[in-house]
Formats: sequence, C-alpha cells, structure tokens
Amino acid sequence: MVHTYLQPAWQAPMMPGFRDPPDRHVPVATAPRMESMPARRRQPIPPTDDWQQLELLTNVPEQLTYELIRPVVLFGRSPAERVRQTGTPQRTLYRQAARFDADGMASLFAPSATRSPVVPAVIREAIRTLKAEYPAFRPHELATICATRFGHRPSAHTVKRVLAEAPLPLTAQRRFPPYHQIADPAERRLAIIRLHSEGWNIKSIPGYLGVDRHTVDATLQRWINEGVCGLDDKSRARKDGVRKVDLRTMELVLDPQENPELGEFRIHAALKQLGIELSPRTCGRILARNRALYGLPAPTRQLHDSKAMPFKASRRHQYWTVDLRYLDHNLDDGKVYCLSILENYSQGGLRADILTDGEMRLGDTITAAGQSSS
Repeated sequence: MVHTYLQPAWQAPMMPGFRDPPDRHVPVATAPRMESMPARRRQPIPPTDDWQQLELLTNVPEQLTYELIRPVVLFGRSPAERVRQTGTPQRTLYRQAARFDADGMASLFAPSATRSPVVPAVIREAIRTLKAEYPAFRPHELATICATRFGHRPSAHTVKRVLAEAPLPLTAQRRFPPYHQIADPAERRLAIIRLHSEGWNIKSIPGYLGVDRHTVDATLQRWINEGVCGLDDKSRARKDGVRKVDLRTMELVLDPQENPELGEFRIHAALKQLGIELSPRTCGRILARNRALYGLPAPTRQLHDSKAMPFKASRRHQYWTVDLRYLDHNLDDGKVYCLSILENYSQGGLRADILTDGEMRLGDTITAAGQSSS
C-alpha cells in the first residue's frame, strides 16, 4: 500500500526564475506501512448435523427454521425422517417446507403486520355520541348500530379503541325524552320504532326510554301487524261478539221467574231442556236484570236450623249407607246404575259397582264390601 501526502511549497525545490505561491502543496510518495490483521470474531467449530447442537448454535429463529427444513428442501430427505431426528410436529415441518417452496427465503420471516383500516371520522364521532347519550351501551351493540346506519360494522375491539382514544362529549343531548314524558301516544310508539330501525336492540330501548320491555315488544308487534294504524291508542273495552242471550231467551226466563224461589240453577236446567245452553251465572244475570226492569220480587232468604245427621256412627262400621244412582247413557235401551256402599263413621266409600237391570243384586255388593273392609 502506498501512502501520499502533500508537501508544503516552501520545502520543495524552486526552479530558477519562478516563484511558487506560498500555499502550493506537492504530492510526495512514501514507503508502504504494514497493518495488523483483525482478530477472529467466531470460534471455528466443526460441521455437525446434530439437531440439538444446531439449536444451541443458532441465534435467530429464521436461521433455525432453515436448518430444520434444509435437508428436506435441499437434499430431498424424507420429512418423516427429519421429524424423527428433530422431534418437530409433522404438520409444522410440512407447512414450513411448502411455504419455502412457494415463497423462498421470504417464507422464513414472519409476515409484516398489516395496519388495520382506519375507521371513518363520522363513525368515530357517532360511537362517542351514542356512548355519551346512553352509557349502558356495550361494544357489540354500538357495532350493530354502526352497521345499520352507515353500512360498516367495526369489531368490538375497534369500538373499545375508539372510545379509549378520546373523551366522550360532556354535553350529550337526548334525541327522545323518556317514554312517559311524551304527550302524544303515537309519538311515544314512534320513538320505539325509530330506535329499533337504527339498530338498537330490544334491551337497550327500554333502558333508554325508561319503559317496560313488554311495552316495547307489544309496540313492535303492532307495527309489524298494523303498520301506521297501530301507533294510536285503542279502546280496551270488550269487543262485540256472538251473544247467546237474546230477547227470546230473556222472555223465556221471565215466565218462570214469577216464582221468586226459582234460582239460577233451576233456570239453567229448564233452558237446557229447551236446547238453550247458558251457564248458571248467565242465568243469574238475566234474573237480576228482569227484577230491575219489571220490579219482580227477589227470593227470600230464610235461616234454617241445621239438623243432626241421621244414622251418625260413633265407631267404625257401625252404620253403612247404600247409594244407588241411575246413569244416563246412550249405549242401549237397558238401564245402568251405580251402586255404592259408604261407611258412615269415616264417610268413605267401601265399594262401588256398575250394574244393569239384570245384575241388580244388592246382597252380593254388600258381601263384597264387607270382605274388602275386613
């Protein structure tokens, strides 16, 4: 190596008849100088294929990944054999080798993180305004409202990030007053429908308007079924339907009502024989209306002294009572009876039989009742 330096002019020989300027420099050659070699940065290590040793020698994950797939992609070794040597999951080795074949050395490095799309300013402002207007909003509810109003649905994490970036407005104005403070009934229900059309769910609307959830459900159902006609109030009076009581029925009740002792049950039975099905309570209302219109006397209520029960038993099986009842049926022309044996002390039934005309043997039934009670 040859080093040169500039010699000042006053040290250089001057030619006769010429005078050099004082700042003139002349290059002069010098003798080469020997420099020392730099020290080795890495300690020499013999080559090895031992995977555990390679793991200790590599410092970056990309180099370790390449050492993992190098015998497979470079020398065509079997992936199963490499899996046994390294203990790496088979799916990981196959995936890394396939990525290397497709992308080369770039597949060893992690993909660069893509920046999430920027949320438009109008959506960010709407999220903060809605949160300030109703603090009970959850992130996914705000995302649903944004999807309904703007056609863009941010994720719940994006909504949380937007709320954390800037403070909420200090003065948040309500678009709708509480439900019961709206004077017009149609406007009250219209507020529910407008909020629901903007994406508010069925839980946030009652909390915001201060109304029961059943009212919100009923309003939305009326809007679906009736549209605008379902916004106004409706009468809750009983609707006109098919009435069983007419003037002819009331006239039929008026004739036997001359006897004030006939009550609603006897009138009910008399009308049933004529083919008119009215409940005893309805017959009682007809009787009361006739008495009010025609001034008919009301039934007299007399106090009756309670009488002692006949054949009252003082011990078990002292007295039995036989109850025989005719059963109305449409099976055949014969008659059917129900024969029951009752025990007077416990007032419980001992035996009951269904008998026809030809089977009416009271003694057999009493004997069977005695055998069952013994």
